[in-house]
Amino acid sequence: MSFTLATWNINSVRLRKGLVEKLLNEEAPDVLCLQECKSPVDKIPTEGFAELGYTHMVARGEKGYNGVAILSRLPLEEAGAEDFAGLGHARHIAARLENGVTVHNFYVPAGGDVPDREVNVKFGQKLDYLTEMRDRFHAEKPEKSILVGDLNIAPREDDVWSHKQLLKVVSHTPIEVEHLGQTQEAGGWVDITRKDLPEGQLYSWWSYRARDWDAADKGRRLDHVWATPDIANAAHSSRILRAARGWEKPSDHAPVFATFDL
Repeated sequence: MSFTLATWNINSVRLRKGLVEKLLNEEAPDVLCLQECKSPVDKIPTEGFAELGYTHMVARGEKGYNGVAILSRLPLEEAGAEDFAGLGHARHIAARLENGVTVHNFYVPAGGDVPDREVNVKFGQKLDYLTEMRDRFHAEKPEKSILVGDLNIAPREDDVWSHKQLLKVVSHTPIEVEHLGQTQEAGGWVDITRKDLPEGQLYSWWSYRARDWDAADKGRRLDHVWATPDIANAAHSSRILRAARGWEKPSDHAPVFATFDL
């Protein structure tokens, strides 16, 4: 069985329903993981997605904030949802496909603007969230699993437009990179995107603040696809659909794809 999976921070699934449908129609991933849906589950516009063949969904939602959903053409069942750091936020949902693969969809807290937990509660929440993810993967080693989502950290020097200029900017600070690395190591997760695309600058997010995001190209790779070692070698064809950042009224994130032959 071969299937293609995509992850995308959509920044409001209701506002950008048309963009989701455009992606499903033009790119046709078998599974699409969305973050920052900003919608209660019962308000997610599933009818249009179902008409395109995406008749399966598991989701966690809340009004106006956060929210994660997994849309699929393939049958799946919910496999849990965690509230790491006890924030009460809809930031994680898991689903199990018929081939036994578990897909975890995460929206890690952004962390605010100041990288200091003493003056910025949100930064502390981000670090605590990652710590609890790490501890869970230590305690329950994942197998036959894929982890995707907006992890809100660009870990490598070539995952940002300027390593030197962003060292003190939230999403690329050494302490965040360290926490993400510990989380990845705890589960034995393989960074599939970088396995397939090991060299060069690679971004999935460009700020709305840039007058011409494409020309400025001050991006960061905040969106990730990981897999456990037992299935990592089955992954290939990773790509980031940069063009989606230029669609009308876009999300500030671009979708990230990978295909698995399992």
